[in-house]
Amino acid sequence: MTGEQALAERFAELFRAVYLTFHRRDQPRSGLPGASRAVLEHLALAGPLTIGEAAAHMRRAQSVISEIVTHLERDGLLERQHDPADRRRTLIWLTPGGHEALRRDREVLGLDLLARAMARLPPGQADALNAAMRALIEGAQSDGAGPHCGDSHDHDVKL
Repeated sequence: MTGEQALAERFAELFRAVYLTFHRRDQPRSGLPGASRAVLEHLALAGPLTIGEAAAHMRRAQSVISEIVTHLERDGLLERQHDPADRRRTLIWLTPGGHEALRRDREVLGLDLLARAMARLPPGQADALNAAMRALIEGAQSDGAGPHCGDSHDHDVKL
């Protein structure tokens, strides 16, 4: 085993320990059904779309997407708006509540617990930890590695 492989194995062990120590325990990550989450995630990436465009992008029947959109609109997570470029078209887009639901859904770690643990670190160590994690991600990206094998919707961190 090379030194790099040993370091990678140690990091993987520590990463699992961090996840098990700090994962959210307050409630399930999401109350959103999978199809609803998929529509919100897709719109967050693609921007406002018509229902037909969203259906084509997601390779689903327009009637299926329309039904999901109706539920999300009723829950205050999506809204319909006229396309400013063509008033005949109606676009669907996330409301502030929809953006917040996605943010909560993406929140894997218990931030309060993590903040308390970071506050107990020696000065500068939390910043060094964040910088090292950022460098690790940037190094992988420069080698062509993408998040989740090309699935970038869950990787919109500010590096």
